[in-house]
Amino acid sequence: MMKLFIFFFGMVCLLSSCATETEIEPIANPEDYNPYLYTAERSSLLEAENEVAFWSKRLRPDSSGVGDLGPLASAYTRLFDATGNATYLTNAETLYKKAMAISANNKDIYARGLARTYISQHRFKEAATLLKQSYEGVSSKRATQFMLFDVLMELGKYEEAESYLKLLNNTSDYNYLIRKAKWSDHTGDLTNAINYMESAKAIAESRDSKPLKIWTYSNLGDYYGHDGRLDQAYKHYLMTLELQPDNAYVKKGIAWINYAYQNDAPEARRILDSVMKNHKVPDYYLLLAEMAENEGDEAEAAEYTETFINAATNEAYGRMYNTHLIEVLAEKDPNRAMAIAEVEVTERATPETYSLLAYTKLMKGEKERALDIIESRVKDKTSEPMAAYYMALVYQANGRTKELQKLKKELQEAAFELGPVLTKKINKF
Repeated sequence: MMKLFIFFFGMVCLLSSCATETEIEPIANPEDYNPYLYTAERSSLLEAENEVAFWSKRLRPDSSGVGDLGPLASAYTRLFDATGNATYLTNAETLYKKAMAISANNKDIYARGLARTYISQHRFKEAATLLKQSYEGVSSKRATQFMLFDVLMELGKYEEAESYLKLLNNTSDYNYLIRKAKWSDHTGDLTNAINYMESAKAIAESRDSKPLKIWTYSNLGDYYGHDGRLDQAYKHYLMTLELQPDNAYVKKGIAWINYAYQNDAPEARRILDSVMKNHKVPDYYLLLAEMAENEGDEAEAAEYTETFINAATNEAYGRMYNTHLIEVLAEKDPNRAMAIAEVEVTERATPETYSLLAYTKLMKGEKERALDIIESRVKDKTSEPMAAYYMALVYQANGRTKELQKLKKELQEAAFELGPVLTKKINKF
């Protein structure tokens, strides 16, 4: 089974060939985060439920209260964030569409809300079409430009995305800074990505905006981890939990630090167990499968993987887990994996999705075709470790030893991000 659960961390020697020579100093301490694991406080869920109840009561029986539809849709989106239940995204989509249909004014506000829902559902083409239509009409141009940048990045239309970013240039604007950080990371300039995020953090703190601080701390934690600064990543995850004790995302990040850096799978499982009681999304099973495989328990790994497949193919999730499904299915059912990969490259033609298509071709025995895809669509177009891993597999199969050894060094530097299972395989290249 491939490594299927990745955070934007990396550049750590641990788990590579030099790891055995160095005794690590633990970063994560259960005393720091235990109060957040078993607390009864579920502020995010409670706030979202209260909002849904409030706006539902205000809405007239005929659903014609357009001013209430948007806030109610937004509340359902927050319910999805708090629970992982994708049905709430469907509720939000229905409400935003209704608001757009009956609204005489402010259609662009509802269009952006609907586009955000599409993005959460990985319906990026539909989001881009909707935003461009809204942009041509009466709209808040700058707000729509920000969202167009986000969607175009997801679609792999980087030149067009950059053109919007240039229009938005304002280093005192929080929304610009976080996009500039994303762009810098995309281009491999991690130092400036972090600098821009730190500037955004300063703005969030100066405004004392709880939502902005939560978003900034958690994402800045990812960037620090990507830079190998795991102590800072951990610190910012804890800062997030201080503001939002039920933040499942950062708890998952702390679980990964325990597993991939501190080699403490039991502690990682303990954290996940507490998270999964209230936040139910399929990808947790991938991390559990990863840990079981690392411990040599193939039966348990297979069981968790099958649980993931059953959950991720639930109609409510749509295409949200397609990339993970490709990774899981490539070895056991390459035809099915390739069919999904072909859909993905049609929907979002990024180097990462093409690397997955190349991987499925390789698993089908089409190593020359896989190499063609790697050379034309992936090489020198992304620095994502998983794409580099698939590239390495293709090079290995095609006897491209020189390219393989170069990638091996890069992949070993990203051992923390890739995790122990893949790192063991990489060390054998």
